[in-house]
Amino acid sequence: MLKYKVVEINSVTEDTIETALNELTREGWRFDGLHFAMRESSKRPSMAFVIFTREEE
Repeated sequence: MLKYKVVEINSVTEDTIETALNELTREGWRFDGLHFAMRESSKRPSMAFVIFTREEE
């Protein structure tokens, strides 16, 4: 059975994204996608959602 995990990042920086990717892949999760939430008044994302998957019995 495929299990999903979504990690919400409130402070979107290179370091916070890298930390999330490294920590979860170390735990056996596989990176599946990255989605950004944008504000109309800014060109920088206000939030990011990192999606991981892993097979479980």
